[in-house]
Amino acid sequence: MPHDHAPASHHATPHGHQHDADGQAEILDLDAEVLAERIAAIIEWLPLATAPRQIVDLGCGTGAGTFALLDRFPEAHVTAVDASAGHLLRLREKACARGVQERVRTVQADLDADRWPDLGAPDLVWASASMHHLTHPDRALRKVHDALAPGGLFAVVELAGFPRFLPETAPEDRPGLEERCHTASDHYHAEHVPHRGADWGPKLIDAGFTLEGERTFTVNIDGSGDPAVGAYALSSLQRLRSSIADTLPAEDLAALDRLLDTDSPHSILRRDDLAVRTERTVWAARRA
Repeated sequence: MPHDHAPASHHATPHGHQHDADGQAEILDLDAEVLAERIAAIIEWLPLATAPRQIVDLGCGTGAGTFALLDRFPEAHVTAVDASAGHLLRLREKACARGVQERVRTVQADLDADRWPDLGAPDLVWASASMHHLTHPDRALRKVHDALAPGGLFAVVELAGFPRFLPETAPEDRPGLEERCHTASDHYHAEHVPHRGADWGPKLIDAGFTLEGERTFTVNIDGSGDPAVGAYALSSLQRLRSSIADTLPAEDLAALDRLLDTDSPHSILRRDDLAVRTERTVWAARRA
């Protein structure tokens, strides 16, 4: 389930931004590692009468959902769709390392395009943190509806916002810094990602689906002593900085940079009080 700061890349990576793409892939990988149990819990909740055999993962990133679905449904095959060739290559490498390459097909496609490639007639379509990035999500929802096998299920998973990692009293010289960063980021995304935070239930109904369930999963992971959580926090805040640096007060930007400086004694990697706090909401909708 990719984050806003690591969006499922339905758009191709622009030329000259390979470093950014590599950073995005790193966050996606860390997201999969740190939140593996939560992804599995969401999949377990889905209202499925029988185990799906053909699954599509829309905006798959580097495969967090793909491999969780393969683990949960050992007879299934997954078509993993993304616009980033780099992410799909990384996903294929993981599939080979896990010995499941025969159960995975990768498709490079832009989900905002007028025409989609043939994705077959899946029993389950999974879209985690990808729909809200689309310019025309309503059109994409109708495409998913028409692609699904009759009775098939569409799972839309979205996040309430960026995860939080620091206590409210941190850092000591600028307490509340992280929340102020998120406030600045919310203003940025309200302009650039208008569908973030949308209620997908009515949108799914308008696209012809029957809504079968909605649930919010609360995530609160103690990250003390966990290097993966430290790396996740570092990469996430680095990416957050890129969108808010021009709007933060100088004192806050300096404090943020001290946290992001891995050589600094104030580095976020040296903290023992990190956690991962966020929410994920899933909508389950069926094609009648």
